[in-house]
Amino acid sequence: MIGGVRGPRGLATRRPDLQKGAPLFLVLLALGPLGCTTVAAPGPPPAASVPLPAAAPARPALPELPRLRAAVDRDPTSAVARHRLGRALIGRGEMAEAVVWLRDALRLAPDLAEARASLGLALYGMGDVGAAVEELRAVLRARPDLVEPRLTLAAALVARQDWPAARAVLEELVAAHPDLAQAHYTLGAVRYTQGDLDGAIAAYRRVLTLEPRQADARYNLGLVLRLARRDVEATPEFLAAARAGLPSAQFFAGTAYAGGLGVERDLAQAVRWWSGAAEQGMREADEALAQLRLVALGRARRPPAEREAAERAFGDFRESLWGEHADLARDGADSVGAALLRAGRVAEAVRLLLREAAALGEPAERQLETLYEQGVEDRLPAHDARILAYFKIAAAEGQVRPRIALARFYARGLGVPKDVARALGLLRATPHEDAQRLLRELSAASP
Repeated sequence: MIGGVRGPRGLATRRPDLQKGAPLFLVLLALGPLGCTTVAAPGPPPAASVPLPAAAPARPALPELPRLRAAVDRDPTSAVARHRLGRALIGRGEMAEAVVWLRDALRLAPDLAEARASLGLALYGMGDVGAAVEELRAVLRARPDLVEPRLTLAAALVARQDWPAARAVLEELVAAHPDLAQAHYTLGAVRYTQGDLDGAIAAYRRVLTLEPRQADARYNLGLVLRLARRDVEATPEFLAAARAGLPSAQFFAGTAYAGGLGVERDLAQAVRWWSGAAEQGMREADEALAQLRLVALGRARRPPAEREAAERAFGDFRESLWGEHADLARDGADSVGAALLRAGRVAEAVRLLLREAAALGEPAERQLETLYEQGVEDRLPAHDARILAYFKIAAAEGQVRPRIALARFYARGLGVPKDVARALGLLRATPHEDAQRLLRELSAASP
């Protein structure tokens, strides 16, 4: 976040929302280097999403509001007191009431520019963008020197998708205030949306000159460089933002390693970054891992060498998890999650077991099956929903052991409604001797 403006994962002048607007674009970028699909050339940037207010005041403590209300009651003619109360209400997200007090302040003092700027901010926060633009332009005609209302006006113009007007406001602002990182960031988003990739790159680089640790701007810079096909420059930006924990950047870092885009090709690193993004809920990373699992399991029409490379990548990733847990003694443990479980670190163990199982770790998968059925006394209830979700996903991918485990869950009603017919259907479609043995048992026991 820069000032009051959220970065690409928030709402204020954020990057075009590729997760919602173009998920296929993300998946194609990720899977093309694996030979899983054909990559189309990137199109123009999608439209940016509606931003939040550009400079909302800090959220006041609850005791502060009664004091401000008391100040209004003591002096019914004080526009300043009403303005202060309105600002505090904006800080608490109570925009409708803030508008009432700010309009009252302007009734008492029509020339109070700060109150009109705050009114524009509150109207914008309510979603009345047209009225906000009107108030903000009015205050700037009287006080063109004010920075905050100009930032809010730019955000409101972005919300209206009036890109030329937003760009004009921002370029005038950065000319007068070249060190205002927030304005450069918003300008980068506007130029990006207009398809001016070089201009967006320049704006984001200026943000990073001013605030080198700004991870959202670094991710956006990487994304625009990627769209400009400047992968050698893009990948270091994605990696820096990925290390800061941004899931979208982790997804693209995985893409870079999968395709050798600006880095040496390393599928294990691709798995690592996709796994981190998937753990944070990024659907496209889940899909990339699922496609790679199909290659590793021989369910995709890929040459044997690619299958071996995918299998090796998942194995190398699982092995790398030991390096991230140097405090654990292996002592014959066949998975990091199992070692954590043995150390009594149950919550951490479940998270790692899920990661290892998703990376085709059979020992972790067996441990998850046991945990699902039995739980851990006073630490983990049986029939954990996360574990069930893993088995459902893996079974849907056609993985044999998860299909057998899920069939058993349905047959016995373990954390799911008992459904023998569904269990039988899973087993009939699983050509494995253990599946067929369980199929015979269930068929014999069924009426």
